[in-house]
Amino acid sequence: MKNGCPSADYSIHAMTETLLTIDCPDRVGLLARLTQFIATRGGNLREVHQFTEETSGWFFARMAIETKTLSVTIPKLREEFSALGSELKADWNIADHAQPKRTVLMVSQSGHCLADLLWRWRSGDLPMEIVAVVANHETFRSVVEREGLRFIHVPIAKETRAADFEKVGTLLRNLRAELVVLARYMQIIPESLCTEFTGRIINIHHSFLPSFIGANPYKRAFERGVKLIGATCHYVTPVLDEGPIIEQEVVRVEHFHNPDDLLRLGQDCERLALARGLRYHLADRVLIHGNKTVVFRD
Repeated sequence: MKNGCPSADYSIHAMTETLLTIDCPDRVGLLARLTQFIATRGGNLREVHQFTEETSGWFFARMAIETKTLSVTIPKLREEFSALGSELKADWNIADHAQPKRTVLMVSQSGHCLADLLWRWRSGDLPMEIVAVVANHETFRSVVEREGLRFIHVPIAKETRAADFEKVGTLLRNLRAELVVLARYMQIIPESLCTEFTGRIINIHHSFLPSFIGANPYKRAFERGVKLIGATCHYVTPVLDEGPIIEQEVVRVEHFHNPDDLLRLGQDCERLALARGLRYHLADRVLIHGNKTVVFRD
């Protein structure tokens, strides 16, 4: 049983894989160097994704290694890879995929994304360890506690905003959060927290960015007469709604749709885009490069 969720059954592949993700300047023989490093330590490669961005000459890769064939422990593998990583001038990570990421969900008063994530987590579709749900309203306490999860209410007031977010930051550190998911958390995250948790805060924006950033996008989309609306799952940065995009979802708008229809259709997009983006992140399938991402989809 994990956090009161007896049905959370992470896949047999996840339980036996060690993941190497890396991005660095491309060079001749780079892939051979990486595969040789793994092979000499007994690693059997189950899945390999690679991509070189032509204009920048930057190399990206995700390698899934069969853990049980490795002749060294994962900490030792990290230690031994550090020299090669430095030589390649690489950003890299070696993750034990049997360990689900410690995840904090954050929500305000719109619960459709929260409910969807809880259902997917409970069913084993999203292999994460939800250590808490943090909210600036009490609205969903009963929903969260019914799942056997910890609900933490941290009000955010205009007059005490800085101090309130100091509490949020302390809470995230104490919870040892590896990932923070803003499931319609309708507060702007301070720059200091965005910087501290770079690449570890995922947001769902109720618009097909970069169009209609900020509040009330469906109303403004209706007034503009758009034919497509959507939602954007992205990493949070200090610049509002401009972080690297992980996933987007769109739906067609018909002439007979009213603003309430757009809201309903848009919420469907939000649920799907957030779930997909979160799944890719949890599986270490997203590599961030500047303001873009490379997503090795499954």
